[in-house]
Parts: sequence; structure tokens; C-alpha cells
Amino acid sequence: MRAVNPIYDRMGTTIFQAMNDLARQHDAINLGQGFPDDNGPQDLRQAAADALMNGWNQYPPMTGIPEVRQALARHEKRFYGLDLDWTAETLITSGATEALICAILSLIDTGDEVVMFQPMYDAYVPMVQRAGGVPRIVTLRPPQWTLNRDDLARAFGPKTKAVILNNPLNPTGKVFSPAELALIAEFVEASDAYVISDEVYEHLVYDGLRHVPFNTLPGMFERTVKISSAGKMFSLTGWKIGLITGQADLLAPVIKAHQFLTFTTPPNLQAAVAVGLDKEDGYFDGLAQRMQAGRDHLVAGFRRMGIATHDCAGTYFVNIDIGSTGFNGDDVAFCRHLTEEARVTAIPVSAFCHETPITDTARFCFCKSTATLDAALDRMERHFR
Repeated sequence: MRAVNPIYDRMGTTIFQAMNDLARQHDAINLGQGFPDDNGPQDLRQAAADALMNGWNQYPPMTGIPEVRQALARHEKRFYGLDLDWTAETLITSGATEALICAILSLIDTGDEVVMFQPMYDAYVPMVQRAGGVPRIVTLRPPQWTLNRDDLARAFGPKTKAVILNNPLNPTGKVFSPAELALIAEFVEASDAYVISDEVYEHLVYDGLRHVPFNTLPGMFERTVKISSAGKMFSLTGWKIGLITGQADLLAPVIKAHQFLTFTTPPNLQAAVAVGLDKEDGYFDGLAQRMQAGRDHLVAGFRRMGIATHDCAGTYFVNIDIGSTGFNGDDVAFCRHLTEEARVTAIPVSAFCHETPITDTARFCFCKSTATLDAALDRMERHFR
């Protein structure tokens, strides 16, 4: 038989599938995969049901129904002061991952170098490689996950075509500071590069910090494709609704990539997301407050056990220093041991690294109920005691 595509042929099973299977096998409390315990806002679920039963169920417009694209433009204006032409500067996709691949396929060509920050969402590298791009990795180190000029100077070069920026950053929980964003923008402008800005956790920022979209920085709107996620905004991760904004000329090729991937997205879910995007500010503030409370609860439990945690200012995730548990082994061995022996599942952070992996850190999800977090902490405390 002839060889298949080598990128996918040599790729292992995703760590999420492997750890989920192990969690089921051992009846573990799964704090690995990032989704909330609850079923999402009732009014949005009702809006989706009403649109399904009473609305249009044939192909919707390729770029998204007007109601949700208009609501997206209003959202960007309300929160970030951006004036968007909804007819040319918005796009709805079947999930933020589809949005990412649309942006990568439309902006990256063979031999183009793409700067990425690890630990990172594990889909970035294979997507870039499939487009013919060459990953250029900047490694952020715990516990603060800070970025400096030397890191960027080593990654950027004459072949730099784009940057993939995830802010807030999964899996670290890092929120890039204004100074760090300005530094990235400086290198982007000097390299005449594009930015694919993965901002799916934009409403999950804590400790009084405010999210700063990369496209609001001086000179960056024309260079930036911003990606958001209705699943993260409304705790409806199974809906897979991605939201893209960008300057019209830059978004045009992204739309062309979308037309040959999923082409459209379920119209009833789009209608419900339109309702969600127009929710009052209190909804979005309350979402962040609830998630911060979950983070604080889990971190407090870890610290009672003497387990050190790394900085976390956003996302669904907090990371621990494995060495502080007394475990003698790397992150993969630790997460397997924790699942099999304590019956609590986490994700090894090395799975989010493309090169020189970080092997002393494990990621835990806190977007769960207090009861779920307490049960996990109780199992861990009994095990490590």
C-alpha cells in the first residue's frame, strides 16, 4: 500500500482521548478535559430549540446568519470599541478549531515560518505543518510564564509569515500583559507578519484584569484575525460555534477556506448564539466571577496539601508543580499514577509542547461544580497523605 500523509500517519492519539479512556477505566473524577459541569444557560438552549422547531433548517448563508453576525459586531463594539462592518468583517464557523484551520490554510504557504508560544493548544502545530508552514517555538516557563525580547528575537526571522497567539493561554492560564502584547506587536510589524489571535477565553479573565484583544493595538487591526468561541462564552462547548472578526481584505481568503471545509454551521445554534452575544454585561461578569471562584477553591485545596500551583489569571485551567507532591517521575507518569491510584485525572503539560517539553507540570480543570472539585481534592488528599 502507498504511504498516507506522514503528518497524520506519525501522529499519536490525542492526550485527551487517552486520558479520558483511562479515567473511564478507573472511574476517576476527570479534571482533564475543559468543559463545565452544567448544561449552559437555559434561555440559550430554549432559543436553539425554538429556532430548530420553528425556524429555517436548510443551508444558512455561508458566512453565518445575519442575526448572529450583527450581534457579533455589536459585541466587539460594546466590549472593545471596535466598529466592524458585519457584512464583510465577521464570519461564523463550526467551532473555533475550524476557525483556526481556515485562518492557517488561507494565510500560510509552503516554507512560511509561524511563531507560536508553548505550552499551546495541541492542534496548532499539525495544522501549520499541514499548510506547509514551519513552526518557530517560543517556550514560556512556569511559574510566571513570562515572555521577554530575547525569546522573540530568536523566533522571528526573514521567513516569519504569521504568529499564532492564544490569549488567555491554554494550558497555562496566562494572560499576556499589555507590555508583552506591545512587544509582540513590535516584532509583528517589523516582520510584516499576520497574527492569528486565538481569544476563545476572552471573557474568562480574573483578578480584576481586563482582556485586551490583539487587534485593538496600534496598527494591528489590519494584520489580525481574531477568533472567539461561543462554547467558551456560554458554557456550551458541544455546540462548536466559532466567531471570527478581521479587516475585510484579510478576512476574505479566510472565508474562502471556510467554504471548502464545513461551508455552513447549524442555523438554530447560530440563532441562539445571537441571543447570547446580546446578553447584559452582568452575564459576562458573572461568568468570570464563577470561574474565578472555582479556580480559587481548587488552588486553596492544593495549597492545603502543600502542592505548589503556578500563576493562573484566565482560562479554565490551573497547573501544579509535580515535584511538590513528592512524586518521583515526569508529568505523563504522574497523570497516569493519579488516575489509577487516586482516581483523579489531569493532563500532562508536555502534551502541549512541540519541542523541549515541560515535564514537571500537570494541568487541572476548575470549571466544575464545587462538589466535583471537593470530591477530587478529597481523593487526592487521602492518596498523598
